[in-house]
Amino acid sequence: MEPPPSPGPERLFDSHRLPGDGFLLLALLLYAPVGFCLLVLRVFLGIHVFLVSCALPDGVLRRFVVRTMCAVLGLVARQEDSGLRDHRVRVLISNHVTPFDHNIVNLLTSCSTPLLNSPPSFVCWSRGFMEMDGRGELVESLKRFCASTRLPPTPLLLFPEEEATNGREGLLRFSSWPFSIQDVVQPLTLRVQRPLVSVTVSDASWVSELLWSLFVPFTVYQVRWLRPVHRQLGEGSEEFSFRVQQLVAKELGQRGTQLTPADKAEHMKRQRHPRLRPQSAQSSFPPSPGPSPDVQLATLAQRVKEVLPHVPLGVIQRDLGMRKGRLTQDWLCRLDYH
Repeated sequence: MEPPPSPGPERLFDSHRLPGDGFLLLALLLYAPVGFCLLVLRVFLGIHVFLVSCALPDGVLRRFVVRTMCAVLGLVARQEDSGLRDHRVRVLISNHVTPFDHNIVNLLTSCSTPLLNSPPSFVCWSRGFMEMDGRGELVESLKRFCASTRLPPTPLLLFPEEEATNGREGLLRFSSWPFSIQDVVQPLTLRVQRPLVSVTVSDASWVSELLWSLFVPFTVYQVRWLRPVHRQLGEGSEEFSFRVQQLVAKELGQRGTQLTPADKAEHMKRQRHPRLRPQSAQSSFPPSPGPSPDVQLATLAQRVKEVLPHVPLGVIQRDLGMRKGRLTQDWLCRLDYH
């Protein structure tokens, strides 16, 4: 029996935030006044959460306080099999669902995540990302970071998919560069659940995702730790990444695909600029390869001019044009007479 085909990009990415079910849409409309009130209150509380996270040093106390305050914001972080967490492993690997996955995992364990394709800035720092000089030397910089002897050691949390999915159907292809940093990684799985609306939308900004997170009653992030995975003898980074991808997909009950962030970009492009419908495409072509109406008009006018040379050609063309290219009975009679 052949395995089922891998899901396409239309199943990995949600393009609509609101539910399609009429009952859920009605429930969302009834909840909207409460949601807007929660949004306003949580925005002010979120400012306090940011200030507290900046004031307290990284440690157990800070994670406990911020995790409790985030629960009030509606961001609930849970973890399973925390006993499998190996603090000697310096590279953590996770699937990617929302723009705040690294913040949630950081509530459970100390970790750092580099922001790809973005220069260092205040926004990068305020979102909890590790500032890097550039992607050209990213791998070498991360290798030096992992080789440092700082205590306590801070592991790297990396998302090999490089783009977020809806977290329901499958995983994007894992990039190989996170698996070239060290020979052992610890995978973890991330499930995100949210009532009434989609967890994430493919073309939404992180600000939009944050506002929706504060609007809904709650968003539950479920983290499950897996055992560390070691590179096998003679195994390249591509094979290593594929093996970890299949392991994470199996634990999530999903399928590992060969889709890349480029496929997501192409899918979003098609969503913004849908192709013409078949009816429109057919109507844009002439029904027959015959001459155009202007050519027919000129031909008929020339024939009439040959029969009636005393009538100006402009008068003939004007009369035929007013008749929409059809010879009037008067012209037909004259042609038959001559």
